[in-house]
Amino acid sequence: MHLSRRALLAAATATASAGAAPATAADRLRTGFDNLSADHYALLGGQRTGIVTNPTGITPDVRHIVDVMHAAPGVELTAVFGPEHGFRGTAQAGGSEGRYDDPATGLPVYDTYLKSGKPLADVFTASGVDTVVFDIQDVGARFYTYIWTLYDCMEAAQLAGKRFVVLDRPNPVTGRTAEGPVLHREFASFVGRQPIAQAHGMTVAELARLFNARFLDAPVALDVVPMTGWRRSRFYDAYGLPWVPPSPNMPTPDTALVYSGTCLFEGTNLSEGRGTTRPFELLGAEGIDARWAAAVDELALPGVRFREAYFAPTFSKFQGKTVGGVQIHVHDRAAYDPVRTGIALLVTAKKVWDGFAWRSDDWIDRLTGSTSVRTMVDAGAGTDEVVGAWQDELAAFRRVRKEFLLYR
Repeated sequence: MHLSRRALLAAATATASAGAAPATAADRLRTGFDNLSADHYALLGGQRTGIVTNPTGITPDVRHIVDVMHAAPGVELTAVFGPEHGFRGTAQAGGSEGRYDDPATGLPVYDTYLKSGKPLADVFTASGVDTVVFDIQDVGARFYTYIWTLYDCMEAAQLAGKRFVVLDRPNPVTGRTAEGPVLHREFASFVGRQPIAQAHGMTVAELARLFNARFLDAPVALDVVPMTGWRRSRFYDAYGLPWVPPSPNMPTPDTALVYSGTCLFEGTNLSEGRGTTRPFELLGAEGIDARWAAAVDELALPGVRFREAYFAPTFSKFQGKTVGGVQIHVHDRAAYDPVRTGIALLVTAKKVWDGFAWRSDDWIDRLTGSTSVRTMVDAGAGTDEVVGAWQDELAAFRRVRKEFLLYR
């Protein structure tokens, strides 16, 4: 059966509106790509198509969608565009794969990393595509750069006169609500282009709708292919989908669960766990001892406990040195608030360790979206006071966010 775009959207909304009954073996989530291919790529008919993707662009049987589309009749796939870490995912943080021809398909692969505006529009023009498709797994945090790759590609596609199609995938940490501070525009960077919450609670297709309506100077010709079977209250592992690390330091859905809070430690002199098997779940530095775990545990934060931990990162901060700190253990995902937890960890680390310092470039302000968190923690504010300071701007973002949700 061929599904129209309207039918796909109606099916997605109806499925998501069916309530939050416990997951069963019969539950089946179909990603945007699954629905596009089930419709025999009708949305792309007659279009020279390029796709922005990375190793997460897979089918339920773990074939890469580029390989599938390249072999499929009825779709003219002519280019691939790689983001940070690259199309095949060989580069570490802050790197990409450059321009090359994909050995598996022979398709030209263009590098989008650190390109935006006219330079990126020129890449789309040079590729000769009519339509740019986006399919990358996000993790739900404002500072995870793939959503800003989405934004930059939408802007560039509009400048180049290209159509833009977003294939939706789940927010792995649910889409129940938004949490955390909202970016102030004067702190815009590649870890936050526009004023959205730190944990946005949206899917990439929902974000694309928001970007197109509220943030782009001129809207792009946008189509989205929704999922069917996704419920906003469900975590990623409820559906039995394979997990491919979206980046080298996002190895599991458990990493994604804590990331929107503990990535804030990138803005400090503490290790955020890069170079370990538990990045963003392990935090520490030389000179930290059991007092940190005890101090944060005393706050009785919902859904989480903290263990005194020692580890030696194999790369990044404190490479090859044994450091002390904490390991985060989430025992109730529904109750856990990663952003509040991240703030509590910052507040207590500064209190118990006299070596605590922010990165000299005030990167924490880019991550949190303003100077507020840094200055309040420095002034001795407690967790509740810091979190309370952003509630008005968060409430305003939640009202805007509602307009663009696809799954109720």
